[in-house]
Amino acid sequence: MALTLNFALPRALPGGPLKLFGSPEALARLTADERAQLATQYGFGKPLPEQFLDYLGGVFTLDLGTSLSDGRPVTQALGEALPWTLLLVGTSIVATALVGVTLGVVGALRRRRGKGSGLLGGAIVFDSFPQFWLGMLLIVLFGVQLQWLPTFGVSGVEGVTVSGVLLHLILPVSTMTLTGMGYLFLYTRSSLLTVLTSEPIQHAHARGIPYGRLVRRHALRPALLPVHTILMMEIGFLAAGSIVVETVFAYPGLGRLTFAAIAARDYPLMQGAFLVLTLMVVLMNALADATYPLLDPRARTGGRR
Repeated sequence: MALTLNFALPRALPGGPLKLFGSPEALARLTADERAQLATQYGFGKPLPEQFLDYLGGVFTLDLGTSLSDGRPVTQALGEALPWTLLLVGTSIVATALVGVTLGVVGALRRRRGKGSGLLGGAIVFDSFPQFWLGMLLIVLFGVQLQWLPTFGVSGVEGVTVSGVLLHLILPVSTMTLTGMGYLFLYTRSSLLTVLTSEPIQHAHARGIPYGRLVRRHALRPALLPVHTILMMEIGFLAAGSIVVETVFAYPGLGRLTFAAIAARDYPLMQGAFLVLTLMVVLMNALADATYPLLDPRARTGGRR
């Protein structure tokens, strides 16, 4: 099903790859036979069932074709862009988890004392920010007005260096963290409040067990189990969502490559990029299932105590 969607989505977009090979006026002067010859030369003039079979064969042989935009093999283009996206998404998910979960725990504990409305309001505000808008706002503030941080790409005057890459990561990682932590904050806060108001925790507290000890030893782990699942799923969706952030910051990752392929109607590159993004979501779901028993002993014993 996923492979079928990856094949069908590019062809469902208006326009087509022919616009890569000339202006609309030049293409209008081509005869029908010339258009058909050009389409056949680049592999999208065949009947759709035959194109689909070629696509399936390429997926299983790791031959995803050649990019119509620059003539590179699709696997080479994806291989060059994917490490940059993994760096961006990996850094963002760690920062999002640390900030979102920590503030969620603090918000739940403050809610018990009738406080924490400021954290809740801030989380809702940041969760509603569009990524492109917040990214451009950070560029204007820290890149243009204050000139503290670089705003585009990953290399400076002296080329790609570790310090330069880290500096270039600050703004895109901040954008993804600020727009992603709100959801994790709300989920953590809700989950922990549910555990804290459960009968076992209330009874244990009534028996004189200190509240801080109850939170650390008995409430946090069960409260974070659903958060762990959400976080694993978020990694895959964050990679797909990086298209906006990478485009805003001209970051040379898979997201920007996907945007360029969509704009050019580059069918082979679009199919390859969609395939990688789909695999990332599937792998993160599988990783969530595999690591869940590490946090919940009941999953290792089939629910038996």
